[in-house]
Amino acid sequence: MTKILIWGIGGKMGKNILECIPSFENAECVGGVDKFADPAQFAMPVFKSGKDINVDADVIIDFSRPDALDEILEYAIARKVGIMLATTGYTPEQQAKIDEASKSIAVFQSSNMSLGVNLMIELCRKAANFLGNNFEVEIVEQHHNQKVDAPSGTALSIANAINEEFDNSKEFVYGRQGKNSKRQNNEIGIHAVRGGTIVGKHDVLFIGKDEVITIKHEAQSRMVFAQGAIRAGLFLATKQNGKYSMKDLVAQFMD
Repeated sequence: MTKILIWGIGGKMGKNILECIPSFENAECVGGVDKFADPAQFAMPVFKSGKDINVDADVIIDFSRPDALDEILEYAIARKVGIMLATTGYTPEQQAKIDEASKSIAVFQSSNMSLGVNLMIELCRKAANFLGNNFEVEIVEQHHNQKVDAPSGTALSIANAINEEFDNSKEFVYGRQGKNSKRQNNEIGIHAVRGGTIVGKHDVLFIGKDEVITIKHEAQSRMVFAQGAIRAGLFLATKQNGKYSMKDLVAQFMD
């Protein structure tokens, strides 16, 4: 049984993960960390900081904030516990700390924890490699009206994965207003739509002469991210140290 500690247990995703864990026979939540949460609302220990933790865990699943990173790394390194980082927005200095920590503990990091999205990214890699420059690529992402960043981190991850298949020779074009010229073959178009309560939808169009191939994914609830995070945590619990991502998890099923 893999013992999971949820950092940020009082947040939306923390609660989703807690709700989802019982559906996994080989996982259990032994506690959480959240300086804003009311411990009385939970059936397991919830601590205000890493210094207060008095339970043993095999892996940490983090959906907190970037400013919690130092505390998470300090605890994980001291206890030799793997960490699954789903928090985004780290500075280059923080990312360097994460990379350094992966030399002594197992670190799993991904901007999108959906298994479906990450499978989609790998399929887009294969499509780009197979279709080559004969097909132009356009990415359309859709999210709810409260999302503040555009384009989404997932859209950029898709674009970067495709661009790697072209030796990073493609130029990202964000929308086309003000670009008064014909589309160039070295472009990857990225477009953002915001409205309503869309959880997340990504369409990748490979557009050729007389045909269009579309690879798409739509998340209908945040539970898909919770399920992916738990799968990543179980994967990470088998590792001693090193840096891992959803690409490594999906690769198990792609060979």
